Amino acid sequence: MDNTELSHLVKQISLKSFQKPFKDEVVFNKRLRTTGGRYLPSLRRIEINPKYLDELGMDDLVGIIKHELCHYHLHVEGKGYQHRDHDFRELLKKTNAPRHCRPLPSKENERLHQYQCTQCGRLYKRKRRVDTSKYRCGKCKGKLKKV
Repeated sequence: MDNTELSHLVKQISLKSFQKPFKDEVVFNKRLRTTGGRYLPSLRRIEINPKYLDELGMDDLVGIIKHELCHYHLHVEGKGYQHRDHDFRELLKKTNAPRHCRPLPSKENERLHQYQCTQCGRLYKRKRRVDTSKYRCGKCKGKLKKV
């Protein structure tokens, strides 16, 4: 899928789910790493992470588009378009758009360090190493060991 096909898809979803036209720009942005998409209010542009289409498929892509269209339409109407705003949360429910996107399967392997509590057995997964002499289990205050 290229940017013109993406633009056509976004316009279809906007008319079907929001009954409003999408008149601005939407593009794929390969540099997005931690999010499925973003809405830039100053440019009135939606950017979508193409990795979500490649790894998770069309259903997740449609969910991300709906989420970003919620930001877009509320911003255009002058209503609260940020995640904390009541208008945004209501529109998410109304359009059945996800509040957050799922993590990419390719990013799941980045959690390299696993620690387990010696008392309760709780497992902690971390990207960075933890100093086990300094930190304890958050549940029972037991010692941590590297798994």
